[in-house]
Amino acid sequence: MTDRRTVFVVFDGFQPLDLTGPHEVFHGAGEYVCEVVATRAGPVRSAGGLVVQAAHGVADLDPAGTDTLVVVGGQGVDRAREDADLVAWVAAAAVGARRVASVCSGVLLLAATGLLDGRRVTTHWARAEQVAREHPGVRVDCDPIFVRDGRIWTSAGVTAGMDLALALVEDDLGRDTAHEVARRLVLFLRRPGGQSQFSVALWSRQPATDPVRAAVTAIHADPGARHDIAGLAAHAGLSPRHLQRRFTAELGSPPGAYVERVRVEAARRALTDGDEPVEAIARRCGFVTAETLRRAFHRRLGVTPSDYRARFRSTTGALGSPADAMAEEGRTA
Repeated sequence: MTDRRTVFVVFDGFQPLDLTGPHEVFHGAGEYVCEVVATRAGPVRSAGGLVVQAAHGVADLDPAGTDTLVVVGGQGVDRAREDADLVAWVAAAAVGARRVASVCSGVLLLAATGLLDGRRVTTHWARAEQVAREHPGVRVDCDPIFVRDGRIWTSAGVTAGMDLALALVEDDLGRDTAHEVARRLVLFLRRPGGQSQFSVALWSRQPATDPVRAAVTAIHADPGARHDIAGLAAHAGLSPRHLQRRFTAELGSPPGAYVERVRVEAARRALTDGDEPVEAIARRCGFVTAETLRRAFHRRLGVTPSDYRARFRSTTGALGSPADAMAEEGRTA
């Protein structure tokens, strides 16, 4: 029995990349034995129709001795968590595992065991409300791409599973090994857990009415403009108080917080797409000073603007060739 026995839990309707992405990361590190378990041994069909062979079923694989347990997600997770045998096996394996992880909506299968009560987790943004509603004892933070709470690691959707797996490899074998795996898999930009899974197009609900839509359009058209409540109310044709109430109800965020998030997104793009000084980016994106930008970045992303640029610098315009990108990654990772 290896000290790094990594067991992936799959089910009918799983998301293929939730399995294959992390599996390749662990395999590439060279010190892991990866196994796949399902309700029954044999072919398991993914949500997209890809079929994988589960070498083990829960009846024939001893849950003891699992070092890292990884539960994948996918459309079939809602049915899978009603499978009493599968849930019981996951619970038994999790008890003795050194660490337990989920990818995307796989967190719902973990939550069915009761293991996540009182824990902070993340998941795909589209599943966050469901997790919070069905498991009120779980603290859901759908912004980060992955979250570690003790020995429990959870990740956001699809490709975030590879970021999580790289973090697990780094935790075991060190930064150099994780970086080498990332290079081999052409994962140039290794993202820390604090990196947001959202872009502006995804992190907010869509406005339901024309007045709020007008205010949102003005914000996105020029993130660096003043955008105080009086100015936004003028765009919307509403009183400031009425806009504040309508905006928050429709988008789930007050106007001030929404403006800051749009500005952070604009600054992120500017930091990775060019060499403009941080101070200039801060002014252009509406933060006025570099210190204000730094505080907003730390609050929203958990990193400074300079660190963000070092990690996520564009591999096309600023760096040129893929070889240059890997060289830069090696210097800044």
